[in-house]
Amino acid sequence: MNNLIQGESGVWEMVIGLEVHAQVRSEAKLFSSAPTAFGAAANSQVSLVDAAMPGMLPVLNRFCVEQGVRAGLGLGGRINLISVFERKNYFYPDLPQGYQISQYKHPLVSGGSIVIRPEGGDAREVGIERLHLEQDAGKSMHEGGGSLSLVDLNRCGVALMEIVSRPDMRSAADAQAYVRELRLILRCLGVCDGNMEEGSLRADVNISVRHPGDELGTRCEIKNLNSIRFIGQATDHEAKRQVALLEAGEQIAQETRHFDIHSGETRSMRSKEDAHDYRYFPDPDLPPLRLSQEWVDAIAANLPELPEDRRRRLIRQYGLDAYDANVLVAKPKEADFFEEVAKGRDAKLAANWVTGDFFGALNKSRTAIENAKITPQNLGALLDLISGGDISGRIAKEVFVIMFETGANAVEIVEQKGWRQISDTEVLTRHVDAVLQANPDKREQAKKKPQMLGWFVAQVMKATQNKANPKSVNELFRKKLGL
Repeated sequence: MNNLIQGESGVWEMVIGLEVHAQVRSEAKLFSSAPTAFGAAANSQVSLVDAAMPGMLPVLNRFCVEQGVRAGLGLGGRINLISVFERKNYFYPDLPQGYQISQYKHPLVSGGSIVIRPEGGDAREVGIERLHLEQDAGKSMHEGGGSLSLVDLNRCGVALMEIVSRPDMRSAADAQAYVRELRLILRCLGVCDGNMEEGSLRADVNISVRHPGDELGTRCEIKNLNSIRFIGQATDHEAKRQVALLEAGEQIAQETRHFDIHSGETRSMRSKEDAHDYRYFPDPDLPPLRLSQEWVDAIAANLPELPEDRRRRLIRQYGLDAYDANVLVAKPKEADFFEEVAKGRDAKLAANWVTGDFFGALNKSRTAIENAKITPQNLGALLDLISGGDISGRIAKEVFVIMFETGANAVEIVEQKGWRQISDTEVLTRHVDAVLQANPDKREQAKKKPQMLGWFVAQVMKATQNKANPKSVNELFRKKLGL
């Protein structure tokens, strides 16, 4: 996969790093007991601490720290037993304190990595610089076309994990694959719901361009991208914009940019701040956070199987190819369903039915898997009927439709409909002989054109209403025609 951009002065490559803000899955905020439910009425989930009323002091939410530790362990990072909350000073109307409580020099987690699989490219590793906890700001609302703006503080104080990657990505596809895999890991760990459309996961893309082998160029940051599609579009556009400027002999300004989803372009918001611009200093109301190694070890002992580990196990245990393993791992509940279906059965057959017919029916009917009427055991029973030669593949498709719509048992459907496959050799031989006797001309042609065998088999299937065992019929015709 070629990720280079061709310019007049030669080829250019992108250098990309991401800062992902993931909302911690918690019923209370980072420093207050206010609720965090999505979609609540404006300013209905705000405590005195969130509103920065005088004399209010933050109290750290232990569960949010535990969730941050779980995330750090799942990403392969080092949990720092001592970390420090600092004040990051900037002034926005939706930040009533006038500063954000965050972490900078001493974060909760250092290091880690993610294996990404970009579309059209090879799997490779992207390093993680750090993960730290911080509080979210509120939301400014510009409604009605008037001259006033409103502020909703519901999100103010909500716990966020900021996950900062290293600049290891070289294409928009890399950036998309990174966010896709990171979201999957966080969901698997239960630390973030990953609902980008609700703002639970947002990405800032830092991007620069250079000739391969040159020093790093000046980077620009594209803020608050809330869909994987927009991440791809914004990254591609910004890279081409920077190349065009450099080819014209102009300089890249270090700045923060906004992506306009309607025009597909980025535009300047403000000059990019450096760390010293925020005047970080330890929050005097919060002592250093000290964790015990025993507590961290107890959390590590209860981590679920992570996506990359599950991919490898599915390939090893069930003999799946990488494509099927990736499809299944991308949907953890569906992967659980598959593993139940595949117990003691042909795993490839199970994967074909789960990722094909079952996923297709769920998507078409817009049914969540937990609401599906088919159970893993019942789908497994259908596969047993196929493997045992009791029904044909075509009949199985019809049985599946009834199962999906009604939840009925596969065996009962087959018996009630009289769809059990005919495998009796004597019965099948009579049908085969009848077709051969009725078509002597085609019989002679088939000896010269073996591809006509399918026509003969189709006649028996038609005569038996698709109940005949097609494999047995095929073998009988080959024997009688001398093929």
